[in-house]
Amino acid sequence: MSKLKTASVLAFERKLDISDAAFSQSDSASSQAAEIVKVRTKSVRGTISNRLKNTVANDPAKLDAEIQKPNLQTVDVAMLDGSCDLLKVNFTCKVIPFDGTPSICNNADYQAQLKATVTEYLDEHGVDELARRYAANIINARWLWRNRLGSQSVKVTVSCELDGEQQSVTINDARSLSLQHFEQNSHELNTVASWITKGLRGECFIMMAVEAVAHVGYGQEVYPSQELVLDTGKTKSKVLYQINEETGQAGMHSQKIANAIRTIDTWYTDDTQMPIAVEPYGAVTTLGAAFRQPTQKIDFYNLFDRWVLNDKKPEPEQQHYVMGVLIRGGVFGASGKE
Repeated sequence: MSKLKTASVLAFERKLDISDAAFSQSDSASSQAAEIVKVRTKSVRGTISNRLKNTVANDPAKLDAEIQKPNLQTVDVAMLDGSCDLLKVNFTCKVIPFDGTPSICNNADYQAQLKATVTEYLDEHGVDELARRYAANIINARWLWRNRLGSQSVKVTVSCELDGEQQSVTINDARSLSLQHFEQNSHELNTVASWITKGLRGECFIMMAVEAVAHVGYGQEVYPSQELVLDTGKTKSKVLYQINEETGQAGMHSQKIANAIRTIDTWYTDDTQMPIAVEPYGAVTTLGAAFRQPTQKIDFYNLFDRWVLNDKKPEPEQQHYVMGVLIRGGVFGASGKE
């Protein structure tokens, strides 16, 4: 019997299917319906504040001349109206069944071994630990990113229809929930985790509607996603994402929300300082670092290949991590490997 090799074509579809988030606003002192938050354009004359060369910084005359240059900028901004102090952000999350079946695999023997590996994990551990961590990141509003940090309070409501009955949980003070660990326990957390577990196990169709209401203050700036502008002839130095180009409504990319929800990896080192997003190499782009280095044999591909090909089962924590990467989805085949 020939030695089993990783399939050259192998891919998994994501199991947490998340929509873009829409931004709207309202007044806490009024019962009027919420209105959309629009992306607007602002042109400003900024100051020169970047680090200058020593030949300029150390010469008062040259520095004065440099400072007098106009730093003209045209940027997108999103701000609440002067009559509104609440930011409302809504998205939906569909949970797809997970049983280890790849969306594409060109090696039947490998697929059978992979499926057996995942089945063994599910029988031994289930998806409870992963579901509980995903749920924690939904109810603590990690996915609001900077909007969470700049708010006085955040209320999160998660709704789901089960067996024809609409159910919901509300967390009135999401800011009080920790972003650093997953040791907390509550009825709301367990409820949302049970919905995710049911969806991943394929026991029923799960579509959650998530809403956060953040008290950020009248007329304050809010922070939708920023677009990557590839056109070098751009006229703006910052372009914000509009979920509806006709109305100009501000929104957040689904990828950014998904990254926050899968920020559950505390297993990349023994002295973890913070959870990071589940990524094949533990990449955190804001820090410019990969926390799961292949040289240390703790990246996804080393753990995954040893487990599936050589039946070397990693520690339970690393098993959770590997399954988290498969739930994240991606292309993992060997075709691009040198």
